[in-house]
Amino acid sequence: MSKFTTLIGCGVAIAFLLGLATTLTRSPMIGFKDVLPVYILMGLVIVMMLYEAFFDKKN
Repeated sequence: MSKFTTLIGCGVAIAFLLGLATTLTRSPMIGFKDVLPVYILMGLVIVMMLYEAFFDKKN
């Protein structure tokens, strides 16, 4: 049950972060070079969140 709720929480958080990053590209005044740091940070955040949720199990 714990893995299931962790998976749902990570899925919702990832969907929110990706939606937030993609809404920036919809604006005609913002170019790809302006949004590139946001994509890099979102990728790092998602990787760190998944690593902490599933792989970092020190007891």
